[in-house]
Amino acid sequence: MKLCVIGLGYIGLPTSIMFAKHNVNVLGVDTNPNVINMLNSGRIHIEEPGLQEALIEVLNSNKFKAAKDPEAADVFIVAVPTPNKNDKYKSCDLSHVISAVESIIPLLGKGNTIIIESTIGPRSMEDDIKPLLEKSGFFIGRDIFLVHCPERVLPGNILNELIENNRIVGGITPKCTEAGVAVYSTFVKGEIIETNAKTAEMSKLMENTFRDVNIALANELTKICSQLEINALEVIAMANKHPRVNLHIPGPGVGGHCLAVDPYFIVSKSPKSAKLINLAREINTSMPDFVIDGVKRIMENCNGKVITIFGLTYKGNVDDIRESPAMEIFSTLLEQGEYEVRAYDPYVKKDWVVSNVEDAVEDSDLILILSDHDEFKTFEIKDYNKMANKQIYDTKNIVKDYSSDFTYINYGNIFKYNRLPVKVN
Repeated sequence: MKLCVIGLGYIGLPTSIMFAKHNVNVLGVDTNPNVINMLNSGRIHIEEPGLQEALIEVLNSNKFKAAKDPEAADVFIVAVPTPNKNDKYKSCDLSHVISAVESIIPLLGKGNTIIIESTIGPRSMEDDIKPLLEKSGFFIGRDIFLVHCPERVLPGNILNELIENNRIVGGITPKCTEAGVAVYSTFVKGEIIETNAKTAEMSKLMENTFRDVNIALANELTKICSQLEINALEVIAMANKHPRVNLHIPGPGVGGHCLAVDPYFIVSKSPKSAKLINLAREINTSMPDFVIDGVKRIMENCNGKVITIFGLTYKGNVDDIRESPAMEIFSTLLEQGEYEVRAYDPYVKKDWVVSNVEDAVEDSDLILILSDHDEFKTFEIKDYNKMANKQIYDTKNIVKDYSSDFTYINYGNIFKYNRLPVKVN
């Protein structure tokens, strides 16, 4: 089998390499020439455990190569971004998917399978992708097979989860579903769940929406407890002692290319009915302002001038800053210009990110934790003795060990600072 994967990002590249590891000839396609050159020279461009070693393995076996243009193949997988449109309901922008499908149409032959792994809005396969292929003269389910198979992996454990997780395979027709199952049976050990395309689309979106809504409940509780001077984290811990309660942990917002994006795809298709989903989005997108408000009160209380942000990614132990609330908080504080704001993140390699923790915290009045990296769980005073004020505001509730010299603030006690007025010059 020859496989062509369009898009070599956080999903497309691991997927390509996994097929190549299982004796499939894979051509990976990307529009970025730097990505192509890096991969063909044996270097990955994203952070993912085990991926570098796996790339070397499949390059040495001649099972994988990267290129700018697609080639004829038995199977085509589309794994390109689907951002929000800049419209009222932030609907799904299918332009990258459409472009990818158009690029392979001249290469298609009878019996080919086209799989869309990109997360897409409900009915996108039937209303947008299928007509595009039919317009080119193909009979779906007879000439070619069209499938939606959404990814279900956790960054930081992708290579394992590609194999072990179950997969939803949704075909336009039953024959399409069969074709999709045959492709993923190459390496998937988890259950392969057969369905139709529109059900697969909605299932993927609801997986992420479920989490977004439940995080919104925890975030709203945090705001309420802050107003009522109640320890929100203690409330959550106690409520979760109930055998049928599992409240999520609040945070500075929701990021990444899934939870912060996908619920809007549902809202845009049914805005009058998707009221809870839309409200959850509003709550979660409001959390950066809640964090900044608390930061200002903490800084006012100590006449602080310097803030050091710990963590810019949307989740721990990865380098992914897409839709990150930490980035929004960092940018907003910079734009407001009230404080000197520094950023420290051991996973993010940018010119403006301070690479040394001692330099990042020198003369700082507050460490603001916005990502749950393992490196941020303990604080030894020797690394922070040059701080002006030894304060930590932990919006991820991850710090487990810190010196008594620190003032530790989290969502359990931030209400003590929220009582303090912010001075107006």
